[in-house]
Order: sequence, then structure tokens, then C-alpha cells
Amino acid sequence: MTRIGGTWQNWGRSASVRPVRVERPRSPEGVQRAVIAAVHHGLTVKAVGAGHSFTGIAVAPGVLLELDDMQGLVSADAVTGRVTLLAGTRLHRIPALLAPYGLAMENLGDIDRQSISGAISTGTHGTGAAFGGLATQVVGLTIITAAGEFLRIDEQQNSELLPAAALGLGALGIIVEVTLQCVPTFVMHAVDEPMPLEDVLDQIESHVSASDHFEFYWFPHTDVALTKRQSRLPESAVRKPLPTVGKWIDETLLSNGVYRLVCAAGQLVPAVTPPFSRLAVKLTGDREYTDLSNRVLTQSRTVRFREMEYAIPAENVVPAFRAVRELIDRRGWRIEFPVEVRFAAQDDRWLSTAHGRASAYIAVHRYWRADPTEYFGAVEAIMQEHGGRPHWGKLHTQTAETLRVIYPRFDDFVAVRDRLDPERRFSNRYLDRVLGD
Repeated sequence: MTRIGGTWQNWGRSASVRPVRVERPRSPEGVQRAVIAAVHHGLTVKAVGAGHSFTGIAVAPGVLLELDDMQGLVSADAVTGRVTLLAGTRLHRIPALLAPYGLAMENLGDIDRQSISGAISTGTHGTGAAFGGLATQVVGLTIITAAGEFLRIDEQQNSELLPAAALGLGALGIIVEVTLQCVPTFVMHAVDEPMPLEDVLDQIESHVSASDHFEFYWFPHTDVALTKRQSRLPESAVRKPLPTVGKWIDETLLSNGVYRLVCAAGQLVPAVTPPFSRLAVKLTGDREYTDLSNRVLTQSRTVRFREMEYAIPAENVVPAFRAVRELIDRRGWRIEFPVEVRFAAQDDRWLSTAHGRASAYIAVHRYWRADPTEYFGAVEAIMQEHGGRPHWGKLHTQTAETLRVIYPRFDDFVAVRDRLDPERRFSNRYLDRVLGD
């Protein structure tokens, strides 16, 4: 997230706004006061985290609440594994907060810059056919409603609201605390290995079932899949982390430094993209190591980009992926970013992209200075043909009318929104589009 003068803009530079007022509450009570004041003055109010959503989901034209000063641990229980965090806590800070209790988050996405409240509210997920998105780890949360009241939602209080509020798009209230069900600290054995793309596609089910976590990247203009296989081990397992120098070369020099230069060059001379992609799959994606879970699941990404991601029924992943590959070849596009494929278990969160079905995710990206409209639009059509649901924090063109068809509990969510925010104090143009006004 960046603020230049009075303008807020997200990390991907795809959304910006000049809010009427910016506030930085330091406590849940401070959030409560801000919400009451905003409602009194007839203004909308929204919280922003790290600004890592590519959509306008966090855009706050009225009162913008920056929760940077609301980070840290509220409580933790090493026996039950339950921990409560302030809503603005960044994901990359959580491992150190949990370490004294011997706990870890069950799964993470590949980027850990987001706030915990932003991550759950937009449906952030990792990979692993037996694991749900981050919102599935939520067992309780506290929000400030449009009436300016504290509302606790957990198994004992207002439990019927948990499937809606745990992944609530910021539409139901301002989250001030999040309670997670954590697991004992664990280690992961990781193997990053290039494989022939066709072999991976032909054996996708066995690859997914053979590892706790499996994903692959495909650079257009190549015939190689960069696979990532990860197995979970007890904390006592011997760790063999990546050598410091080798990790710096792979992740900082090549994956970010050199890659940034090539992406920029590709905007001027598109012909450089295919040969670089072929070189990239030869220089990266071949390593084996064992380390703490958060150090394996997440990675540093500093090259700015824009992204669209769709969840489709897991059984549709191969035909959908092949259609994307054929599309790029047919159009003759020079696409500088890889296509990413991940997997997740079905869950019961009403607006989760994996609600009620085992899911595969196909994500496409463009360098932030490139216009993604044509590419993303064509891929989106393919995803819709295969039963796709768009990631709430990533670019898409869906509306309430189309989303209602693919989310069985859509109208139930809207009913909760009508109850908690009848005057739409937590809305913005994006939420009006995807939920209705």
C-alpha cells in the first residue's frame, strides 16, 4: 500500500482513491470511534491492510482506516492451539509471534505481506489438496458493525455468522480481532524440479495426491513445468535450509532483480520474452531443502505485477490449462509472467472460491506496466466455461448477477449484509458490483 499526498494506491497500481479522511486507530475502541464518526457524517468507511488486492475491494472513498498500528498477539493458548491477533497484523510477523507457543498457521499463500484480516477477507489461499484457504483457519473474529457495536462471532456467540464473516469481503463490518486455529510447529521438505509439461498434465492427479502441497508454474513459450512438491514433517526433523548465497542468487538476483529488467525490456522489445522464458526455466526451479513451514510456503516477490486467478473444479484443471496454453499460442502473445496452478480442499465458507468443491486455481499475470485487458479477458472466458469462480482480490469482470449463479449461499450472504450494514456504510464501487447495491 502506498499513499502519495492525499491519494492511496494499491501495490499493483491497479486501484487508487483520494479519501475524504484517513485515520490510524491504535485499538479496537479507536476503530469503533472512527466508525461511529463516519456514520454520523454520512460517510462510508473501510479498512485497508497492505494493499495487495488487485481489485478495488479495499478502496475507501469516504474514511480510510489504516490498521498498521493494530498489530500483535492478543492471546494464545498452546494447549488448544487457539490464538487471537489484532486485525492489522502482517502475515510475515505471525511466525515469530507464535513461536514461543510452539504453534504455526496450518497453511499460507505464497506471499506474506498481507494483513491477517485482509488475507481472510479476500480469500487468500495456498496450495495442497487437503488444505483450505486461510479463512478456514478462522474460528472466531470480532467486528465493529455499522451501528458502532462490537460483534463477537465464534462457536459460542453468533456462530451462524461465522461461514459468512470469516470471508466477508469487508462488507459486513470492520474486523478488529481474528482468532485462528493453529497447529504445532512443523517443518517442510521441499523439492523444486523442472519437468516436461505434458508429463505433469498427463499425471496431474498422482502429482497432487503424492505430496501434501503441489503446484507448478509454466512460462509461456516453453514446454517445461516448474514443479514444487512439499511434504510436512514434525518440528524435530533435521533442517537443511537453502544456503544463504544460493537463495540470494535464486530469489533476489534472478527471480526479482534480473527478472524486473527483462519484464521492462519486454515492454519495449516483446521479442526478448520467449528466449528469456526458455532461459529462466533452465536457471531456476531445481533445488531441494528442508526448513520451517513459513520459510518454505512463502517467497519474496518484488517485481510489480497484476493478476487474475480463477478457482475451477479440480477435475477441470487440465482442459482449462490446455485451453489457456492454446490461446496464447494462437494469439501470438508474448507473455512475460508464468501461469501458476495450485490446489485446495473444499470448504464451507459461503463466499470461498472452494465452497463445496475440491478446487484447482489457475492464475495469470502481467507486468504492471503492460495492459492486461485483452489477455485477462480471454482467459476469463475460458475459466467461465470450466465453472470458474474469480479470486475476490484479483482482477475480474464478474457482477452480482453472474456470481449469484455460481455461489449457492450468495443470497444468504447478502441477507447477512442487509442485517449488519443496511445503509451500506462499508461498501464501495467494487462491492456494489459483486454483491449488488
